[in-house]
Amino acid sequence: MKDNEIKICGLAAVRARFQRDAPSIVRLYFDHPTSKKVGLMCRALAAARKVYRCVEPSELEKIADSVHHGGIIAVVVAQPPKTPTSADIASWFRRHEDVVVLDRIGNAHNLGAIARTAAYFGVPRMVIAGDPESARPGAAAYRIAEGGLEAVEISGVPEIAPFLRALSAAGYDVVGAATRGGAAVGAAAGTWALVLGNEEHGLAPDVEAACTRLVTIPGSGRVESLNVSAAAAVLIRELGRPGARRQHRAR
Repeated sequence: MKDNEIKICGLAAVRARFQRDAPSIVRLYFDHPTSKKVGLMCRALAAARKVYRCVEPSELEKIADSVHHGGIIAVVVAQPPKTPTSADIASWFRRHEDVVVLDRIGNAHNLGAIARTAAYFGVPRMVIAGDPESARPGAAAYRIAEGGLEAVEISGVPEIAPFLRALSAAGYDVVGAATRGGAAVGAAAGTWALVLGNEEHGLAPDVEAACTRLVTIPGSGRVESLNVSAAAAVLIRELGRPGARRQHRAR
């Protein structure tokens, strides 16, 4: 594989990529049971003179480097995440587009699960920290997202804290998820950015300081916290509860 190529596994994820950006698919591999469900994709690839092939399960495992391939693998050209400008942020806010910001989320499965949740609730974009600890969209994340990574635009920023300050200056309610000590979560009064911290260490101190408020999900106390992807689902649902939002006045 070339450096700019990634593998997308699972029928839901591959279908979502085909529907959003069919030309980005450069090769397609699938097993016999899945071959009955991908006729349209195969015809499109044939017309574009690209490789598509029905292979044995053992060969599919080799291509995927995993047994978790879901019967189909699309090799696609990956575009690096764009870095948003201040003009982009202002435009997002004018369009009332909520944002999920990931501060050093390191597990690709969590990245995929959060993207799936964001897509389910209609959050249009996610922003990922540029440091080496942060998971990037890849085979595992696409498989877990079940198509969610095609519905959510991914951006990248070198540092999270300055980006959060820019969001706040534009008018966003920047809500940090804290394991303890935050206020009770409720519906946001306007357009919001939810900031989720590293699975082990939580929000970095400078990131926490850049939030306009911190929230904590109350629990029984029998375990310390939720998995970050589970917490993301609870918080996104609460912040965006239908009928509870009052749009910010234009600034």
